[in-house]
Amino acid sequence: MVAPSLLGPVAERVPDVERIAVLRANALGDFIFVLPALDALRAAYPQAEIVLLGAPWHAKLWRDRPGPVDRVLVVPPADGIRAPEPDETPGSMDDFLAAARRERFDVAVQVHGGGANSNPFVAALGARVTAGLRAEGAPPLDRWLRYVYYQHEVMRYLEVAALLGAPATTIMPALTVTDADRAEAADVLGPESRPRVALHPGATDTRRRWPAERFGEVARELVADGYEVLVTGTPAEQEVVARVVAAAGVPVRPQVGTLSLGGLAGCYAGTRLVISNDTGPLHLAAAVGAATVGIFWVGNLINVANPLRGRHRPIASWTVHCPVCGVDCTPGIYPHRPGDGECPHRDSFVTDVPVAEVVEAARELLRPEPGAP
Repeated sequence: MVAPSLLGPVAERVPDVERIAVLRANALGDFIFVLPALDALRAAYPQAEIVLLGAPWHAKLWRDRPGPVDRVLVVPPADGIRAPEPDETPGSMDDFLAAARRERFDVAVQVHGGGANSNPFVAALGARVTAGLRAEGAPPLDRWLRYVYYQHEVMRYLEVAALLGAPATTIMPALTVTDADRAEAADVLGPESRPRVALHPGATDTRRRWPAERFGEVARELVADGYEVLVTGTPAEQEVVARVVAAAGVPVRPQVGTLSLGGLAGCYAGTRLVISNDTGPLHLAAAVGAATVGIFWVGNLINVANPLRGRHRPIASWTVHCPVCGVDCTPGIYPHRPGDGECPHRDSFVTDVPVAEVVEAARELLRPEPGAP
């Protein structure tokens, strides 16, 4: 039987569920997008233990943090499942799966991708019922939904939760900021002398990086407006943060590797605004309640941009051809469609976003008109 709900049909719940495994072992932004689906599962199965199958960083982030995840099991690195973290000693996948089967999961959920590698992994957990996504050619699970590239990620995973009788309770990802997060941020940043704005100029995929020099121009404008500007980045983004600092030509505060992920959440929760490329920290900022200005390639705008406009401004680049070779880099949805979504170049696709538009959006959020949020 299928019941109606706000976001579409909802299947029957699985009876007698005590333990649910959820595979989501990829990057920060990817995890933020699955939070509403985890909330839906928690509401539908309030007595069940929800176990996230993730990476070491998931275990650190979720330690002593309220939310829908009860426990994290770290999945060994494997092709199509997750890449190893720096200095991580890989474990045995056979040993992991044997231990997972001893957990006697009632339900195993794949919200990890198209399923070519992840569906066999989820099937091997030995759960009574499996559910998840299925791209063309991937093996099916007991309950599955076709993976179609152009769909907002939050909605994609809410549809998977609905396969298990779990209707949406929210469409907005939210992550609780703990006292420890705020204390770490306060210890690193010190007391606020002026309202703070954070810029995040990095992104793992360099095609999503707005030029560092333009972030520097934005920083200069905001410092002139009276804000303290933080420039956040991972240790791997040290060089791009340094370029932003140099381009700004005014005092800004680089924060590279000074904060844990929880501390970064505490930092963003205390800012007036976060301006960032489309990358994990942008989505983290929105999830902890910060206002955001995000710089997006148009395809990613469709799939991951925050749908609300009271406190969020996604700004799109409409470039779809590689600026080096001219190949159509929009991902193909069906085999007959031109453009395979790939070429060997990794030059930025978002350089056409003007500084003036980013500054205008930032000022609108920082100085709202009477009656605005």
